Amino acid sequence: MVVAIGLEGSANKLGVGIVKDGEVLSNCRRTYITPPGEGFLPKETAQHHRKHILPLIKEALEVAKMKPEDIDLVCYTKGPGMGAPLVSVAVVARTIAQLWNKPIVGVNHCIGHIEMGRAITKCDNPTVLYVSGGNTQVIAYASNRYRIFGETIDIAVGNCLDRFARLVNLSNDPSPGYNIEQAAIKGKKLLPLPYSVKGMDVSFSGILSHIEEKGRPLLKSGEYTVEDLCFSLQETVFAMLVETTERAMAHTGSQEVLLVGGVACNVRLQEMMAQMVKERGGIVYATDERYCIDNGAMIAQAGALLYTSTGKPTPWDETYIRQRYRTDEVEVSWR
Repeated sequence: MVVAIGLEGSANKLGVGIVKDGEVLSNCRRTYITPPGEGFLPKETAQHHRKHILPLIKEALEVAKMKPEDIDLVCYTKGPGMGAPLVSVAVVARTIAQLWNKPIVGVNHCIGHIEMGRAITKCDNPTVLYVSGGNTQVIAYASNRYRIFGETIDIAVGNCLDRFARLVNLSNDPSPGYNIEQAAIKGKKLLPLPYSVKGMDVSFSGILSHIEEKGRPLLKSGEYTVEDLCFSLQETVFAMLVETTERAMAHTGSQEVLLVGGVACNVRLQEMMAQMVKERGGIVYATDERYCIDNGAMIAQAGALLYTSTGKPTPWDETYIRQRYRTDEVEVSWR
């Protein structure tokens, strides 16, 4: 039995979670929220993480009813992500590993999302759609790697949604994507937008540029509402993601789809994916916002799997961070 504590801070979410043999004992989180129309910058995000991480570790231990001596393993997000926030959390992870005399494991953020999704939903061997503010990938497991079958060639789908939310001055509380989702429910009129699927890859920068250019005049004229534009953007980008995921399912022969990452919380995306998968006789798996959104438990889960399968921690001189750290670089020794 391995009890692992996981520290996540690759973007504006700071999470600390404790996992014991796949069971989540605690999963505490703080979010750095900026005013409407503004994004989050590395320096300020790192300051937020440094301010809250020690109280959050204490809270996670209290919720799990554990003490430092009960922890067997310290796990942290090695990357990918924003440099300053990653470093601020990695420093704390290295410090408590030394203070508590525990082994330490650096975890790939993307692998954390996948393994948390697999653990919670109990799916077997799914085609994975990983969609977040920093990543958009269609993934499947083969030969001890999570292989990337398709991905964005420019910006992530979550980044596209976030930047559009800033354009129309939607609130960042609790998240821009959630507020777009709620506004889109009231949308009635579909604005034709560029549909950019290139083989297995997708592109969102042109869609964003188009709606930035056309959106303001259409809103000013009253021809479209903010809700209409939210609806139009969602329907277009999600259709692209469903198409590439279906193509990956056909290639791998999989009958399961697992949605992970912050954007996977979106109910409309889940509905569209479920319709496609049902037509193929398959099943869609998704988790709620506790596990879709960046969290510490997913880092603890992936770190524990890596540690128990190899019996080795991350060498101390390799406990740095990597802003660019691809999903398919990690050897999946536990499957």
